[in-house]
Parts: sequence; C-alpha cells; structure tokens
Amino acid sequence: MQQQKWLITGVSTGLGRAFAQAALTAGHTVVGTVRSEEDLRAFQELKPGYAHGRILDVTDDAAVSSVITEVEQSVGPLDVVVANAGYGLEGTFEETPPADVRRQFEVNVFGTVATLQAALPHMRRRRRGHLMAVTSMGGLMAVPGMSAYCGSKFALEGILEALGKEVAQFGIHVTAIEPGSFRTDWAGRSMTRTARSIDDYDELFTPIREARQKASGNQLGNPAKAGDAVVHIASVDQPPAHLVLGSDALRLVTAARTAVDEDIRAWETLSRTTDFAEGAQL
Repeated sequence: MQQQKWLITGVSTGLGRAFAQAALTAGHTVVGTVRSEEDLRAFQELKPGYAHGRILDVTDDAAVSSVITEVEQSVGPLDVVVANAGYGLEGTFEETPPADVRRQFEVNVFGTVATLQAALPHMRRRRRGHLMAVTSMGGLMAVPGMSAYCGSKFALEGILEALGKEVAQFGIHVTAIEPGSFRTDWAGRSMTRTARSIDDYDELFTPIREARQKASGNQLGNPAKAGDAVVHIASVDQPPAHLVLGSDALRLVTAARTAVDEDIRAWETLSRTTDFAEGAQL
C-alpha cells in the first residue's frame, strides 16, 4: 500500500482515534486534531514521527484554514482528509432550545464544511485526493429524541453528495461514512442531553434515553474494525460515496429507505397532479 498523509479531526477518542490508529498501523502519516495539550501529547506518542497533533476548534473557520495550510507546508500534501469531529445532542424536538440546535450544527455541519473547504483547493490543484466526513446512520434515517443530531447529519449527507459530483472531474473522491452504534463514548460522557420538561413525552422518550445510557460501552460495533474499513476504502481506485458501517446501521438504514420508497409509490398519482397540463415552457 502506498504511504499516504492523512488529516483527521477529533482524534482524542472514539471513531476518530480508531481511524487514526488504523491509518498509523498501515504505515500512513496522520495529523490529528485535538482540543488540549494533554491530548496532543498522547496522540503523538502513538507513533512518534508519524502521528502529528494539532490543537484545533473546528468551529473557528480561520483556525481551520490556517492549520490545514500549515500542515500542507510542514508535513506535506494531504492525500486523505477525514472530518470526524462532532458530538451527539439528545432530546425531543420540543424540549431542545434553539441555541443548542445551532451549536449542534456549528460543530457537526459547519465544522465539517470548514475542514473540507480548507483542504479542497490543495487537492484540486493536485487533481487528486479523498475527502471523507463522518455522518451517521442517523444521516440516512431518524429516531425519536435525536432531531437536532439527525438533522445535522442529514444536512451533511446532502452537502457531501453534491460535493462529490462537483469534484469528481478533478480526480477527488468524496465519501460519507455512516456508522451505526460503536463501542465508544459517543452515547455516554460525550453526549449532550437536554433537560426534560414536558411530561407528555415521558412514555415515548424516557425508555429511549434509559436504553441508550444502558447500551453505552456495550454497543455492537468494533471501532478498530471501523478504522480498518476506512483505511481500506482510501486505498481503492473507486471508493464508495456512502460507507455504512455496522450490521445495525445496514438494517435500520435499509428499513428507512424502504419506507421512503413506499411513500413515493403510494402517493405517486397525487405527486403527478402538480404539473402544468401543457408541460414545461422552454
């Protein structure tokens, strides 16, 4: 396998750490972004000379651009960029303050946009590269109590799909990584949970929150295997536009897409009634 230079945001823990570890094990150089000096030192100790840490807040657009420019000059041309930094916000739609929804989008959506936009000009000039972003199975299906999170991931899915069609002409690949439930801290200490205030949602949402907390640390997905899968697609000539990770994600995404298809078919006749009878006027 040809040695590559990677940049991955959010490598302190979770899937970001697993992606970085897999890439390092495969012999690649990895620049990982973290939020503290302690995490920076820990990351660089994974493989001195190959693991390079940078402190970065992905919601600071100027800092994102500066870091990627500096990395391109000091570490070398980036072959793979993985926008992984993000977090989960749990809460019913009605109980979630708009400010919390905005913060969710600032990190999950606009942090990813800033990262990919900063890396893209360099790859475009070289006419090669692979841009990836971690969305979620929640970017292709939705569950109660995760409206803000799923909304942010649905937004990323649309951005990535359009981006992929724009940059294919430059030899640049774009992949949305859609993990299911993996054994990380995502559903535990890393998740932000809104306060409960409306009793009407107790019957629906209380068991969901309790089940998610109970499952934290016991999920089906193996982060190391997710890392291996991501490293693999970075080595193939035609990587996927969508990479669903985990059998639970496959099951839930397939069911959700089937439900959409059924709605389309069931209401096809009504959908067709909204055209002008004489057709488009060219």
